[in-house]
Amino acid sequence: MNVVVAVDGTSGSGKSSTCRAVAARLGLRYLDTGAQYRALTWWMLDRGVDVHDAAAVAERAGEPVLVSGTDPLAPTITVDGRDVSVEIRSDEVNAAVSPVSAVPEVRTRLVELQRELIGAGGIVVEGRDIGSVVWPQAELKVYLTADPAARAARRALENGGADVAATQESLLARDKIDSGRAVAPLTMADGAVHVDSTELTLDEVVDVVVGMVMERV
Repeated sequence: MNVVVAVDGTSGSGKSSTCRAVAARLGLRYLDTGAQYRALTWWMLDRGVDVHDAAAVAERAGEPVLVSGTDPLAPTITVDGRDVSVEIRSDEVNAAVSPVSAVPEVRTRLVELQRELIGAGGIVVEGRDIGSVVWPQAELKVYLTADPAARAARRALENGGADVAATQESLLARDKIDSGRAVAPLTMADGAVHVDSTELTLDEVVDVVVGMVMERV
């Protein structure tokens, strides 16, 4: 199955869990583009680059070697040969990924890498701008959202019972940055299907997306 499924949406709406499950069920590859931005951000922090200095970030954006594993049951991300799957989920990276992601040179580099990985298809890709910028010709484009309270509750649970109110504030701040940036803002792509996961279980969301894939293949 050479289909490309592009799933965009807000932080905490369930993109990763949904995409991995859809890919596993259909025997497709899986790509988490957000992990690539996080990995590049981790590298910048590790090298002492000021992530709020766009020129400094741009100057070094081409240095690290990023490799994304596409097995939905065990996705990986390495930087210069080092597995950073755990490190990229730190609070420090969470706080720095938005300014790094907004640098045009970073997006240009990673979009090129993403298009190479998508290649001939057979993949579920999640991110912020997959259907609008990276692969607008995808056979299925999904825009996955949930209301802020539901997203915050899920993300707080994922983070070991973090404060829900603080988590919601952080998610809304991320939404504002992602939606307002000049380059490839978070937006619902033309032709995308909006799926609101607020009242749905993970299995129900997966069933909806798998059903749409099968309709198109």
